[in-house]
Amino acid sequence: MINYKSCLWAVLFSSATMVAGLTGCSQKVEQSSADTDDWTNLFDGKTLDGWKRVAGEAPYEVQDGAIVGTTIANTPNTFLVTEQEYGDFVLELEAMMDSNESNSGIQTRSHFDPEANNGKGRVYGRQVEFDPSERDWSGGIYDEARRGWQYPLTLNPQAQEAFKVGTYNKIRIECIGNTTKTWINEVPVAYIVDTIDASGFIGLQVHSVGKAEHAGKKVYFRNIRIKTTDLEPTPFPEGVYVVNNEPNALTPYEQENGWKLLFDGKSTDGWVGAHKKNFPERGWEVAAGALTVLPSGGAESTNGGDIVTTQKYSAFDLSFDYRLTPGANSGVKYFVTLSEQNTGSAIGLEYQVLDDERHPDAKMGRDGNRTLASLYDLMTADKPNRFLRPIGEWNKGRIVVHPDNKVEHFLNGIKVLEYVRGSEEFRNLVANSKYKNWENFGEASEGHILLQDHGDRVSFRSIKIKELK
Repeated sequence: MINYKSCLWAVLFSSATMVAGLTGCSQKVEQSSADTDDWTNLFDGKTLDGWKRVAGEAPYEVQDGAIVGTTIANTPNTFLVTEQEYGDFVLELEAMMDSNESNSGIQTRSHFDPEANNGKGRVYGRQVEFDPSERDWSGGIYDEARRGWQYPLTLNPQAQEAFKVGTYNKIRIECIGNTTKTWINEVPVAYIVDTIDASGFIGLQVHSVGKAEHAGKKVYFRNIRIKTTDLEPTPFPEGVYVVNNEPNALTPYEQENGWKLLFDGKSTDGWVGAHKKNFPERGWEVAAGALTVLPSGGAESTNGGDIVTTQKYSAFDLSFDYRLTPGANSGVKYFVTLSEQNTGSAIGLEYQVLDDERHPDAKMGRDGNRTLASLYDLMTADKPNRFLRPIGEWNKGRIVVHPDNKVEHFLNGIKVLEYVRGSEEFRNLVANSKYKNWENFGEASEGHILLQDHGDRVSFRSIKIKELK
């Protein structure tokens, strides 16, 4: 009997068979011809027939059965793209990078704008990232030259070590319908549902380099094959977070993993006014798939007032899209008990939703702890500007409360803070905040989710929750 745990799988592709070799073992397994007949090679191992270089001047050449791209200074990102476009497909290949100072990736369903970049052209579309830098986001999804990061690996940190530098990595990409899923060395990495780009070309990237000493770095691609018929989605294991860009929708995978919508895009079912039995008769509206608090001069809870979920939650994973108008203020609160006898907005831990540039609250508090995605008046969000989407566009917030009381805030997939409810550090923060007079603030065992009426127009959609145990 073969001891599979002691053997290292290496996967080699050819046009006829795929052989799974067990390094140090004598046995091999060949796939049936029925399986391999469905695949088409995109690279013949000898020429660049069927491919063309666009957007930059970095060279691509064939060496020892691989396409090799080399970085050069003073040129933008350079792509080798297929002459043919593809819709639904499964793509498999092997890729290697010779340095963790380089960056590369695979474009999927992408496009070329020949007029952009002063006539040099620009490639845009979803890219499966090869990022062996310290952050290790290889296999994540980046929207090249358009929307930026869609699936950074802060959303799936267990996959961050899958990609290895200096050796060939097995890459699998499934684009079926609106869904893109990625694997590196058989490790499931990213899962995104998107609503744009039903077809486009496939491309290989040589990233631009900012320093002359980074020129000469190489990226290798080989055994590139595609399947476009009789496609069956490969299951992902339980617990991988899905970035779902289809408004107010859940995939079957999400539903099977315990996710539920808190807003269906059509009604206010499941929500009532804070301290009320019914949903507010004014001050909120449901339109165009969004739940919107209407403007009333910027005052706190003086129009329709806050709204809360009818259900209470303890440990959970909560995601929501929000859209701000210029100068707007709102928030998503959690562990709201409605037991405090206060005026204004109901009391609870708050994920701040704010236009930092225009609203004065951003400059109040301490050290920016009232800015966007912060734990309001307690802890400041560490959010790089490149991950912020402009006012008027949809952004993605996420709050994860673990069963051990660790809490994380995310913004557009990036973790911006974490803390532990009830810890000494947390209680010290409370003691120096506006909440210091509320006993055991933020430490309730359960509470409502709240959307705040702060008198400004702010919209929410795709509000989904998964209870954690």
